Amino acid sequence: MGVSRQEGSVYMDDASERAIEEDMLDQFNYFDDEDEELIDRREPAPLDSFDLVDEEPDEDEGESAEPSQPSRLNSLLSRAPMHHGVRAGALHMKTDWHQIVTAGDELAVDAPLTDKSSIICRTGMLMLASGTGAWRVRDTMNRVAAVLGVTIHVDLSLLSFECTCIEDGHCFNEVVSLPTTGVNTHRIWMMESFLKEIETYGRRFTVHEYHEMLKTVESSKPDYAPWQQGLAAACACGAFVFLLGGGPIEMACAFVGAGVGNFARSHILKQGLGQFSALTTGVALACVSYLLALLGLGQVIPGAMSHQEGYIGAMLFVIPGFPLITAGLDIAKLDMRSGIERLSYAVSIIVMATLVGWMVAECVGLAPDDFAPLGLSPLALTLLRVVMSFVGVFGFSVMFNSPVKMAAAAGLIGAVSNTLRLTLVDAPTMIPFLGLSTGMPPEAAAFIGALVSGLLASLAEVKLTYPRIALTVPSIVIMVPGLYLYRSMYYMCTFDTVNMLGWFVRAVLIVAFLPVGLGVARTLTDPRWRHTS
Repeated sequence: MGVSRQEGSVYMDDASERAIEEDMLDQFNYFDDEDEELIDRREPAPLDSFDLVDEEPDEDEGESAEPSQPSRLNSLLSRAPMHHGVRAGALHMKTDWHQIVTAGDELAVDAPLTDKSSIICRTGMLMLASGTGAWRVRDTMNRVAAVLGVTIHVDLSLLSFECTCIEDGHCFNEVVSLPTTGVNTHRIWMMESFLKEIETYGRRFTVHEYHEMLKTVESSKPDYAPWQQGLAAACACGAFVFLLGGGPIEMACAFVGAGVGNFARSHILKQGLGQFSALTTGVALACVSYLLALLGLGQVIPGAMSHQEGYIGAMLFVIPGFPLITAGLDIAKLDMRSGIERLSYAVSIIVMATLVGWMVAECVGLAPDDFAPLGLSPLALTLLRVVMSFVGVFGFSVMFNSPVKMAAAAGLIGAVSNTLRLTLVDAPTMIPFLGLSTGMPPEAAAFIGALVSGLLASLAEVKLTYPRIALTVPSIVIMVPGLYLYRSMYYMCTFDTVNMLGWFVRAVLIVAFLPVGLGVARTLTDPRWRHTS
């Protein structure tokens, strides 16, 4: 007999115990052996038999039957907002931050780790949604975490991040994702002000007060209506065309095309549609509007139809300058995941825009020819470049939702740096007394232009308190070689490999040197950027 144990006053050996266990298990056998043989031969029950939510009582149920209690499923379904049978926001559900805090009325520094994590993650989410680089997002989250007494580790991408918060031996992990991306320099400025206030008074705020301040930032409306965005794009692209070598006719038609195209794009985005739908529609309308404006001018100006090459300028408002520049800055700070994803996003926009532009150009017979010389004197050309650089940068800043004064500051910086860049490239004709046979390579000139923009922005940041990135990126977006990028894709589509490679290499080198120049300026003027920790 095996070893026995005492349970109450009854003694059971091992065999007896096993018999009792088998008997108990048999009670949970819903099918006997015969039933199991019939399982495979059963017909599937109709869906009606699974009546999870009864609209009417079954016929065999008596009227006197007690009403059934609502099931857990019914309760859960009732809480989910429905719209035409589909849960509202099913593609990307918005987080109600007030509902997830557990100690909203407590001081944030004394709150549970989960509440502190909600503050830190919401802060990072707003910065990421504004289009700023990974380093700035991580730096903002670290500074808020330092006020709350939390150590964090953040893994960032283009549309999401994973944040691990550590405090007093406890660890909490949270993932935040965004439905889309964009650029909002005004929100970056608001977050900078929020951060300064938190670093000064943050230990006195409750959890709810933190979230109320962040809600104010999140719910802020765009500074400009779609028609204002369209006007800004029209001015920026008209100025861009002049800087590329175009004349009054090309500028006027690009003004019309870019205005119509960006108005359509902004309106489509405001309706909540996808970015690529808005992009393709805006580019197509811009090219067609350019052609229609050119046809209209051709009725009153003889020879106007020979100025077709300016249609490229009408679609340059879609140049993803912000993601291109921030991608380079992220890679410079070894934020490889974020940098590569931003670069991929920018490249996808460029490819889609240029393909749509090429299709429209092929349908209506347009070609990216060189602009005719304007015949301006060096002094007149320099003065016009200063004015047009200011107008172009100001327009792009408005498209990035910069307030007027911030856009004007970026415009002044861009007027200086971009005019310097163009002058260095055209040095033999612009500065004849130097006796130079050739000008500076465009790549080196782009580096110097970006460097000057970064240095001037560092001074403006101290005087005006504007975020540096809101001044530097718009000021050098106008230096992005959108014409080169379009021509490379155009020649690729026409199977002209030699021209395609030539324009593509030029474009890539210039795009690469722009963030390098900004990075050098940032290293020279910002200790927080220079150091790894």
